[in-house]
Amino acid sequence: MDDDEAVTRALAGDLDAYEVLVTRYSAVAHRTASLLGAADEAEDVVQEAFVKAFRHLKGFRRGSSFRPWLLRIVANETHDLTRSRGRRSDLALRLGREREPYGPEDPQSAAVDADGRSRLLEAVRALPHGEREAVVCRYFLQLSEAETAEVLGVRLGTVKSRTFRALRRLREEVGRE
Repeated sequence: MDDDEAVTRALAGDLDAYEVLVTRYSAVAHRTASLLGAADEAEDVVQEAFVKAFRHLKGFRRGSSFRPWLLRIVANETHDLTRSRGRRSDLALRLGREREPYGPEDPQSAAVDADGRSRLLEAVRALPHGEREAVVCRYFLQLSEAETAEVLGVRLGTVKSRTFRALRRLREEVGRE
């Protein structure tokens, strides 16, 4: 069942159809919440986002992609959470803690790879909020520029400029060390 059919059936009261959407997008929603700053509360953010998405499903523009619409809700929920904590969003990137499926061939390579990844993640965490969001959406979540604009609620040109500035900062920061 594709997203359009699942949305149509969910609007008609078929909860199993909405469950298909929840199953399909739970992982990316959780990753989005985590990367945008929800950290240990990502599961709560995702659950609330799916509840809100269901409640507002009638407002979903038919013919649009469900994924960016949902991720926009996740991003907004994450923003609300971090704002309620009384601080700016701080990425809780877990990429440095995940094991690579195909590890390096020797311990020295593993140490160099881990150090490089760690420096890059620290540099991403240090980016200004808007630039960090753009980088997370584009490169960690692998969203298109248009999907990133939709998720963040900004214009396409804003995504392009934030991404350009962020990549320039990252090159300078990581290249410096």
